[in-house]
Amino acid sequence: MKTCLPNGRTVTALLLYLAMAIIYGARSVYAKGDQPPGPDRYAVITQDYISYKWWLTSYLDDQVACTIIVEHEGLPGNGEILDSCGDTYYNQWVTTSPCLPDENCTGYYLQFVKTEPAQREVGLELPPAVVWVTLNGCVPYHSTFRCDRMPTLVLTGEEPLEGEHITGLGGQVDGAPFNCDPVCQVDLAPTGDDGQILEFWAYSSYGDSSELFQARVRVMASEDSSENVWYVDVLTTQWRGALLANCSYTWDVFPPVGGVPAWLSTPQRAEDLATNISYEYLAGHLIQQGVAKASGCSDDGLQENGLPTVCGVEAARSVVNNWQNRFDGFIFSAAQETGVPAQLLKNIFSRESQFWPGVTTGHPEVGLGQMTEGGADTALLWNRPFFEQFCSTILDDFTCNKGYPHLQANQQDLLRRSLVQSVDAFCPDCELGIDVSRAENSVAVFAETLLANCDQTGMIIQNTYGGVAGQWASYEDLWRFTLVNYNAGPGCLTLAIWETKRLDGDLDWPHLSSHLTPACQGALDYVNSLGEITP
Repeated sequence: MKTCLPNGRTVTALLLYLAMAIIYGARSVYAKGDQPPGPDRYAVITQDYISYKWWLTSYLDDQVACTIIVEHEGLPGNGEILDSCGDTYYNQWVTTSPCLPDENCTGYYLQFVKTEPAQREVGLELPPAVVWVTLNGCVPYHSTFRCDRMPTLVLTGEEPLEGEHITGLGGQVDGAPFNCDPVCQVDLAPTGDDGQILEFWAYSSYGDSSELFQARVRVMASEDSSENVWYVDVLTTQWRGALLANCSYTWDVFPPVGGVPAWLSTPQRAEDLATNISYEYLAGHLIQQGVAKASGCSDDGLQENGLPTVCGVEAARSVVNNWQNRFDGFIFSAAQETGVPAQLLKNIFSRESQFWPGVTTGHPEVGLGQMTEGGADTALLWNRPFFEQFCSTILDDFTCNKGYPHLQANQQDLLRRSLVQSVDAFCPDCELGIDVSRAENSVAVFAETLLANCDQTGMIIQNTYGGVAGQWASYEDLWRFTLVNYNAGPGCLTLAIWETKRLDGDLDWPHLSSHLTPACQGALDYVNSLGEITP
C-alpha cells in the first residue's frame, strides 16, 4: 500500500529506546506530553415530527380538563396522561367505567382532536475523528504479515465532519510522546514476544480530538535461520489492512510467529478450500435424492439404514466431491467479512453435517453447523453487532435497542427460534428436500456464531483467572477452548477451566481436555478432529 504525504515530503525523526524497541518515524515530529481531550462535539438541529393532540374531557359537562400531546399513533399511554394532566385528573380518568350511549356517566374520557406537523430542537452527537492503522512493506501470509524488509506502520487521521480537518496526530510509546501531521509513518524494529504498545490519537480543527486508541505490535524474525524475513502482527480496533487473525484482539494474544496452522487459516482463494473426502452420510443423501446415480449397484447403492454400500460410495464419489465444495465461495466470503478462519469453518461443517444441511423436522440441531437454541442464545448474547442486525428483522428498533439481555423472555425466545429457523435448510417441498439458498446464506450466520463463542470463551477465562485470556493461554488453544464452548456449551468449558485452575495446571489443551467431565468428553474428539480434516 502506498501512502502519499503532503507535498511529497517525509521527514523522519527517530525516538531512541532500548534494544529490541520499536523505532518510530513521523513527519514533523515534536514532543507533546498532553493527553488528548477526547471527542466533544454536539449540534442542535431542528427536527420535524407529527404531533397527536388529545383532550381529557368530562362526561358531565364536556369541559376539557387537560390537553395531551403525543408523538405516536394510538391512544396516549397511562404515563403520558399522568404527566400531562396530573394526579387528580389521572386518578379520576383511570377509575372511570366504560360509558354506554344514553347513559348518564361521570368521570373523564379521551377525545382525539387533531394531528399537525411540528418542529423541535434536539441535541445530536456528531461523529468523532478517528485514526486508522495500516502496514506498508509486507504481504498477508497465514493470518499474519510476511516482510522481506523492516516494515512501516502507518497512522492516518480521518475527520468525518464536512469543513473540518485533522490538524495533527499525537501518540506515545512507553510514555515517550510524539506528535506529527495527519499521516504518521512509524518505522518498526524487532520486538520481544509481547510486542510493543503504541497509543495514538488525532487532533481536529473542530477543537477536540479523537479518543485515545491503542495498538500492540510484534515484529519477529523468522524462526528459520535460512530465511531473511520478518513476521509482523498488529492488535488494534483501528486496523484497516488485510484481515488479521481473528479473535486475537478479543483475547489480546498474538498468533504463532510465522502464521497460524492450516486448520486456523484462510487461503488466498476460495478454490484452495477444495476437498475430495469420501463422505458416506453425504453420499447416502445424494443417492436418496437422485443427485448421485447408483442404479448399477445392488439395492441402488443403499443399505437399510440409509447409508451407502461400498458400491454406492464409489458411484457417488464425483457428485460427493462437487457437493462438498459448493459452499466454498460462501465460506471464503464469510471469512473475509468476519475474519473467522475459512478452513476452520469448513472443517466444522464437515464434522457437523458433512455439508448436507437437511434434517428431519423437529431435530434439535439444524443446518450446516448444526445450530441449537442454545447456540442461537450464545450468538445473540455475545455478538452485539450481529444481534442488532438480526433483531431488526424480527422486532422493532425500540425493542432491539434494549439489547438482548434486557428483552422479555418471550422476545428472547422468539429471536432464538427465528435464528435457528433461519439456518434450517430442511425443506420437504423443495427439489432436493433442502433449501439450498438458505443453506448458502446460513454460512455467514455460523461465522458470526463462532465470533460470539470467541467472546464468551474469553470472558469465562477472564472471570476465572482475572486478566485477558491471552495472558493465560496460546492463540491456538484459545480456539480449541472456543470449539469446546461451541460443541459442548459454556457449562462444560467453565467446569474444565475451574478444575484446571484448582489443580494449578497450565491453561493449555492437554490440561483442560483432561478435566472435561464425562458428560463433556465428546468435545475432546470433536476438537481434535477439526485439526485433522484435510483434502
